[in-house]
Amino acid sequence: MKNLEAKFRLLDHAEAEARAAALGYVRRAILNQRDTFFRVANGKLKLRQENDSAVLIFYRRNGESGLLMLSEYEIVPVADPARTLRILDEALGAIAVVEKARTLMTRDNLRLHLDRVANLGAFAEIEAVIADGDNPERSRGAVDEIVAALGVAQSDLIGLSYFEMLAKA
Repeated sequence: MKNLEAKFRLLDHAEAEARAAALGYVRRAILNQRDTFFRVANGKLKLRQENDSAVLIFYRRNGESGLLMLSEYEIVPVADPARTLRILDEALGAIAVVEKARTLMTRDNLRLHLDRVANLGAFAEIEAVIADGDNPERSRGAVDEIVAALGVAQSDLIGLSYFEMLAKA
């Protein structure tokens, strides 16, 4: 799978949720996530424990930063998160843990994440999920629309993952 994504600091989640709802975004869930990142030769590998489930996520970004970074990713459900965490930590070594509360909103192929990240603060992510064979540029207009509605400036964009931000803090 592929996605286009942008991350930015966003202090007023209630206002952002109201503006997104006015554009047709619907709140889908409140997710409590714990992402454990592991040392790998390329890309990023994380075990995401979320509410009562877990998945293993491997992804690579194209190296761009700012608005609309293109990522390729794979997600696999994990039946035994505690054991999987222990094995991956012993085999690869955990390098960071990111804990966050996420409000998930969606519209069509777009996901808006309103995040409160432990030890970092409040952020938002826009993610356009790109179907296989689809041109990522087809989602740019919809992403531009929500970016404008939220008042996101180019200077607000963050090209780092949460775990990279924690490492710099």
